Amino acid sequence: MIIPFNEAKNYLYVLIEFVLLSILMLSCQTKEVNSELESIDFNKKYEWKMVTTWPPNFPVLGEGCNRYAELVEKLSGGRITIKVYGGGELVPPLEVFEAVNSGAAELGGGSPYYWAGKNPAFQYFSGVPFGMNAQQMTGWMHAGGGYDLWRKFYAKYNLVPFLAGNTGVQMGGWYNREINSIEDFKGLKMRMPGIGGKVLNAVGATTVLVPGGELYTSLERGVIDATEWIGPYHDYLMGFHKISKYYYAPGWHEPGTQLEIILNKREYDKLPVDLQNILQVAAEEVHTWTLASFESKSYEYLQKIKSETDVEIREFDQSILSALKLQTEKVLDELASENEDTKEIYNSYKAYHDNISQWSDYSEKLYYQKLSK
Repeated sequence: MIIPFNEAKNYLYVLIEFVLLSILMLSCQTKEVNSELESIDFNKKYEWKMVTTWPPNFPVLGEGCNRYAELVEKLSGGRITIKVYGGGELVPPLEVFEAVNSGAAELGGGSPYYWAGKNPAFQYFSGVPFGMNAQQMTGWMHAGGGYDLWRKFYAKYNLVPFLAGNTGVQMGGWYNREINSIEDFKGLKMRMPGIGGKVLNAVGATTVLVPGGELYTSLERGVIDATEWIGPYHDYLMGFHKISKYYYAPGWHEPGTQLEIILNKREYDKLPVDLQNILQVAAEEVHTWTLASFESKSYEYLQKIKSETDVEIREFDQSILSALKLQTEKVLDELASENEDTKEIYNSYKAYHDNISQWSDYSEKLYYQKLSK
């Protein structure tokens, strides 16, 4: 095709203008980047403290915090060093939120449902009974608006949150008596945090929030009748198989519990942008590593429980799960009506869950039903 001279000339002018504009924009961006880099004091060092809800050096959970500190120091070329304190070493495990909020420590490690007393809306960022699994939670956070909401509401408490792991689907807990019907929960004293605890309270149980380091003693001494923790690996290391007879599945209450690293926002905002990015990138690496660690250890230690102990591994009857799911829906509706924060987050979570479940019906669900064995 032959382009008329006048059209070709006009096209050439437009092309020249586009090239000149692109060069100008690139030049401005380069100047901005160079200006930003010139303003960074690469010799300035930051020595931070990190407090956690986990026992010191606790497998995967505490190790993930240690891994985070090591990654940040390495990626920053030593400009940020982080001293990690396990639960109780600097502050009590369940006072991590306050410690980071106040600036007593710059960072903290835990899970959002531990701070339900501050704002019940935070529980959705850990997970919801009968809700999304690890894969779906990550989708909601990164592609469904969850991260934006999380940062928005944590900012009110002078905090910046980062994803820092997921446990995957947990086990349903250790019991010192059989659970054959929903009636068997009546009068049961059980450690269970978050929305799952509210559900059990609604069916007649009494739930308490006990730090991980105190669980074995509480169960052994009869302070509680039952406890959930995580899954076979950590449950085995905690020694629950030595003092409890029944191990139930599935973990209806925590199908994909998200873990977090929280930062003091005032201190975070003082950092140059490169260090801010390093803090988030390191957390994302720990997020992936933690989920992979949970998955790889669960099978190994489930087999150890089966082969080394007399523990009875049981599945909750479908009638029990149906009753708990019905009660969960009531609890979620009640929570959503309590305040605008909870309502906003619940609406976002529920919309994403409803939509992604339609895809899961054709992907994971059919795969496990028809192809996995």
